[in-house]
Amino acid sequence: MAPIGPEARSALLLSAIAVADAFRRIPRMNKLRMIVAARLARLGLFVVVRVLLGGLTPALAQQFAADLVRQQGSAAAVSAGRLLVVGDKVRIETPELADGFFLIDGAIPSAHFVRPAMRVYMDARQSSPLTRWLVPVDPDNPCRQWQAMTRLAGAVHQGDWRCERMGQDQIGGRDVIAYRAFSGEREQFQGWVDPLYKFPLRIKTGDGVVVTAENIQDMQRPIQPMQIPQGFRKFDPEVVIRQVKQSDVWVTTP
Repeated sequence: MAPIGPEARSALLLSAIAVADAFRRIPRMNKLRMIVAARLARLGLFVVVRVLLGGLTPALAQQFAADLVRQQGSAAAVSAGRLLVVGDKVRIETPELADGFFLIDGAIPSAHFVRPAMRVYMDARQSSPLTRWLVPVDPDNPCRQWQAMTRLAGAVHQGDWRCERMGQDQIGGRDVIAYRAFSGEREQFQGWVDPLYKFPLRIKTGDGVVVTAENIQDMQRPIQPMQIPQGFRKFDPEVVIRQVKQSDVWVTTP
């Protein structure tokens, strides 16, 4: 339900009070009619209060799924994977890493790659730029989240991030806000953010690669798991390298 303004809330409250007072003043009512009237008045007040509170209740987190499409220049568009978003959590499936999927939690923030067949997961780091771009953002200042995810991945950029608003646009019939994202004086990419989803629906890199969310469908509930399955162990390649270096297998060059 969309929020309602203070004037509308005041009018509804005054109407509810008037309804209750009118029932109280009706003369020569028998006992049964008075009971029915009282219940109707309470029901009316209940509905009005729900409407009033609904105007103050935050909107539910958006849940949607979409296909990811990649295109560069005049080349034909190709599939870049599948996207699922539930509030602050994002699941990305890509054809390049078909044996697993990425899980992003923008609230923490965190980004992992999960491999179900091996029952392991690992830090996503820089394995895919999608984990840095396709994250929940503030529609008025998306660079804060983009910078946080870039730093989480270990990518080095000079200076704090800032976003320049380019204007309004539409993607797939949805209104979006176009931004240019800068790190220091260097433009990193352009992003088109849906203010209702609070999520970028398109990213364009400096070399002309465009990734777009298409065939967007709202969901009532997630159709895929949005968390690391219980019992999966974390795989850390650096730990394995350190263990190999400490073993007899590792041979240093003289």
